[in-house]
Amino acid sequence: MKAVIPAAGMGTRFLPATKCSPKELLPVLDKPVIQYVVEEALEPEGVDEAVIIVSKEKPQIEHYFSPAPELEDFLQSKGKDELAKRVQEAGALPVSFANQDEPLGLGHAVLCAADAIDNEPFFVLLGDYFVPSRQMCIDMLEVSRAHNNASVIAVAPAPEDQVSRYGIVGGSCVGCLEGHDASGEQPGAIWKVDTMVEKPKLEDAPSHLYIVGRYLLSPRVMELLKTQTPGAGGEIQLTDAMLRLLDEEEMYALVVDPKQGCDTGTPAAWAATNARMALEHPDTKLAFYEELGDVEL
Repeated sequence: MKAVIPAAGMGTRFLPATKCSPKELLPVLDKPVIQYVVEEALEPEGVDEAVIIVSKEKPQIEHYFSPAPELEDFLQSKGKDELAKRVQEAGALPVSFANQDEPLGLGHAVLCAADAIDNEPFFVLLGDYFVPSRQMCIDMLEVSRAHNNASVIAVAPAPEDQVSRYGIVGGSCVGCLEGHDASGEQPGAIWKVDTMVEKPKLEDAPSHLYIVGRYLLSPRVMELLKTQTPGAGGEIQLTDAMLRLLDEEEMYALVVDPKQGCDTGTPAAWAATNARMALEHPDTKLAFYEELGDVEL
């Protein structure tokens, strides 16, 4: 099974920083965002490779995941064995690449990985969001296997005043994850999906549950994307292909806690994620507070 990570966007929200460095390589503590996403993608049982969708303007991502024996040797010669080990681990991750020559939408980016999927179910993980525990995709796979290998998307409840900002799913709650006592829009609840609506008005929304950027999809989606016509923004939308899939196959949604993941999609969110990760890791927490002590707020 493969995991697809779209990473061909221009990162305009981070300009001018992303003029020379891809947004996906911005660090959270001492690792780039995309390494967290790759490691999360590889966590579920059966996932043996992450396929990163890049553009020709972003060769730095492929370089990052390449082996660097000279750098490892240099670090070891300086007695920095732990750093050498971490560099080696990044270069050894099972990652491949596919090119998206034109920015034609998320659906088109996913379609660029079609040759690698080999007619198997596959994950899609958006590259500006990661889950430190790496548990979300594992739970999604559990839901899929419990429902005849159906497609599963991760969703979370949005505040009422933000519903119109997201793609919202509709359907009915049909159970919950093992070990959870959840229903409705509570984390752990499982919904059978019957519709998806992009940015609806609150009064027209079928629920408050928005798609958070984690998908486990039937290989049929790849076939549908090949014939998908442009939708919103003149782009090929993954959601449009998923709506067509609903006419042929069952689809489920797992309600997750939005605080389970870390957002890095905007400069403010990226900065907040760095602060959160620093505070959650004992080896950086003290240093964080020591640095903060010199800052006037």
